[in-house]
Amino acid sequence: MSSAQPANIPDKPALEGLEAKWGETWESQGTHRFDRSGATRESIYSIDTPPPTASGSLHIGHVFSYTHTDVVARFQRMRGRRVFYPMGWDDNGLPTERRVQNYYGVRCDPSLPYTTDFVPPFEGGDGKSTKAADQKPISRRNFIELCERLTAEDEVQFEKLWRSLGLSVDWTQTYRTIGPEALFTSQLAFLRNVERGEAYQAMAPTLWDVTFRTAVAQAELEDRDQPAAYHRVSFHQPDGGTIEIETTRPELLPACVALVAHPDDERYKPLFGGTVTTPVFGVEVPILAHHLAQPDKGSGIAMICTFGDVTDVIWWRDLNLPNRAILGFDGRVATDAPDAITSEAGREAFAQLAGKTVFSAKQTMVELLRASGDLIGEPKNIVHPVKFFEKGDKPLEVVSTRQWYIGNGARDERLRGRLIEHGRELDWHPDFMRVRYENWVGGLTGDWLISRQRFFGVPIPVWYPLDDDANPLFDQPILATRELLPVDPASDAAPGFDESQRGQAGGFVGEQDVMDTWATSSLTPQLAGGWERDPELFDLVYPFSLRPQAQDIIRTWLFSTVLRSELEHGRLPWAATAVSGFIVDPDRKKMSKSKGNVVTPADILNQHGSDAVRYWAASSRLGTDAAFDPQNPTQIKIGRRLAIKILNAAKFIHGIGSAADGSDEVGNPLDLSMLATLSEVVRQATIALDSYDHARALEVTESFFWTFCDDYLELVKERAYSGEPSDRASAIGALHIALSTLLRLFAPFVPFATEEAWSWSHDGSVHVAGWPNENELPGVEDGTTAVLDLASRALTAIRRAKTDAKVSQRTGVISAVITGTDQQIALLAQAAADLRAVGRIADLGFAEGDELTVTDVVLEAAPES
Repeated sequence: MSSAQPANIPDKPALEGLEAKWGETWESQGTHRFDRSGATRESIYSIDTPPPTASGSLHIGHVFSYTHTDVVARFQRMRGRRVFYPMGWDDNGLPTERRVQNYYGVRCDPSLPYTTDFVPPFEGGDGKSTKAADQKPISRRNFIELCERLTAEDEVQFEKLWRSLGLSVDWTQTYRTIGPEALFTSQLAFLRNVERGEAYQAMAPTLWDVTFRTAVAQAELEDRDQPAAYHRVSFHQPDGGTIEIETTRPELLPACVALVAHPDDERYKPLFGGTVTTPVFGVEVPILAHHLAQPDKGSGIAMICTFGDVTDVIWWRDLNLPNRAILGFDGRVATDAPDAITSEAGREAFAQLAGKTVFSAKQTMVELLRASGDLIGEPKNIVHPVKFFEKGDKPLEVVSTRQWYIGNGARDERLRGRLIEHGRELDWHPDFMRVRYENWVGGLTGDWLISRQRFFGVPIPVWYPLDDDANPLFDQPILATRELLPVDPASDAAPGFDESQRGQAGGFVGEQDVMDTWATSSLTPQLAGGWERDPELFDLVYPFSLRPQAQDIIRTWLFSTVLRSELEHGRLPWAATAVSGFIVDPDRKKMSKSKGNVVTPADILNQHGSDAVRYWAASSRLGTDAAFDPQNPTQIKIGRRLAIKILNAAKFIHGIGSAADGSDEVGNPLDLSMLATLSEVVRQATIALDSYDHARALEVTESFFWTFCDDYLELVKERAYSGEPSDRASAIGALHIALSTLLRLFAPFVPFATEEAWSWSHDGSVHVAGWPNENELPGVEDGTTAVLDLASRALTAIRRAKTDAKVSQRTGVISAVITGTDQQIALLAQAAADLRAVGRIADLGFAEGDELTVTDVVLEAAPES
């Protein structure tokens, strides 16, 4: 029998270059292409892949979570499913606008005309030291063109990195959240929401970011601890007495509309229904009761201002109070005093606040209160949580604006109940993530605000007629028809009008706002699946099999997608969700751009190889945070060692003999034991992957692989090279069966090394080969895992004896005795020949004992002194 290796096996297998080699092959051969021809819904596994934000660079956290998804995709493909695995790019939204402003040195001014062949001031700047005033103002259309140009460039780099990582995405199935198809889908879904009464517009108090001049939704908030101070202030009673309140926002005194205390607070019960007069401004306001007032906070009675925070909004709405808002969209105090301030002294005081920032107005107000004698004592410094836009730098204000909303269950108990029910129907991995969803749904305080005062986004497809004085009639919106979609009301005329009537009395005006980016991302199953564009595809893939995502966007992306699916289809958008943990730095702090501890993956991939990085990612279970130290990436180094060992083990096995040299009848007990053990590995790995526990599947496979290489290969090497024909054939056959099985087990995790090794003996790709079946291994039903286990333990003991004697493992053994129970000895006797060969033991004896040990080892040469 020949032992010549296949001609295509390199002399020194290496990982370098495998990404480019196999990436090109997979693309040219369509290895990962989704084929719908003749497919049924049951034959398809569809993935609602997260579209990364195309505004900057990917970070190591992306590599981490997207590897988890790719392991699932490759596993399901090998199970015979037709995997629908698209990729989207999340282009629109504030991050893209900020990047364009910084990159090109421009800012958008919608009042400016379009400039043909516009050339930006510069390209490639980080803009960190550029002030908005120094950025060149350009038209909305010019600004959007720059957004589209830059995101297109970013997407090319993103795709290059994804391909090098080995994502088995079907690159013919891609979409952009600002492309024509996304515009059509988002606008059509919105119009249907309006038609069913689920979307509406209203003038209402709105959380507002004064830096970006845009409304902010509840899901985009975060609390940040900020320094502040409690100011104790006197309000005047009709009988000459005073009531003292404590506030951190004295600058809002002109906007005060009431005082409020808890209905059970005995101190203030006698005062409910009465009035007090505000200090400095002399405005009479009522004293009211509300259950949200906190008796143990400050003096137990608070002032209600329109609007200091979200609680003010609740009080204002529940108690039917007037609106005396004084803050503008720029965060400065308005020029005109509220009508309620009628005294000359009050108006003079307000004039000192007008036009000032919140910070300056607070300082001025404190001085006015000191001068009037209404500031009691000195302010007491505190630190307390303040609401911020998650991407903002200044605390949010609450201003009154006209915005578009979609009902989300906050005010609709039936809808809230349906959304809770969907959360319980969804198969969560890990299951404990479900409570985050339920807590979010249960804690909703208002409908979903979806309009944004930005430029690069999906336009809200609405116009408003103008009356005879050219005032917009907001309560009579003109909705786009399906045939017009996609449409931009800022540049397209309203149905029934022409462009000359824009802004004219009796004409129309287009809605300037765009949709919140989540209003588009909440439709990723519809975008990727071809809803209302490709009915055949949509019926095949929807509802999707899986939604993979990060844990921090359960409240945004996951919830909003469930909501839109319930409103449009009345069902869950997917069967299961897989939620990845965070990447944390060595100090266990979450990696994020804002913290400055993000690691970009390109260098890591180039230095260690994609298989090594994928191994690190796949070693962490879903929902579990993983520490990453770029200076000492231990797990990545282990992964690289594993990938190289796979190549070397495959080369070694092919060098012993070809698969054709092995008999179909593997008969040696040790070989059968190895295959029986491998069969159990296949069973456990399959169960784990079916349960989205990729880390467990990798763990059991890798554990067996090292035993296979370190022990089994050594045990059978002599027999495979020069044993009796039947014994040699059994060893060679078992080795090739094990190699085929192991390469398929490892394929989802280290796709490049396994594809390379597979190609040495197969024409097709390992990634479309069948996933191993525990029952396909020959002789498994007759084998016992104990023979391999006992032989490995005995071999370890023999090696240890030589190590203790400080001699080479190649040193011969004159004699040795293995002790063990009767059953252990009986099983080990079946591997005695292989043990003698690998241990170089001339005389191997067996004796009965309580535990497996190797004793009486006599070496050929005494250890050196």
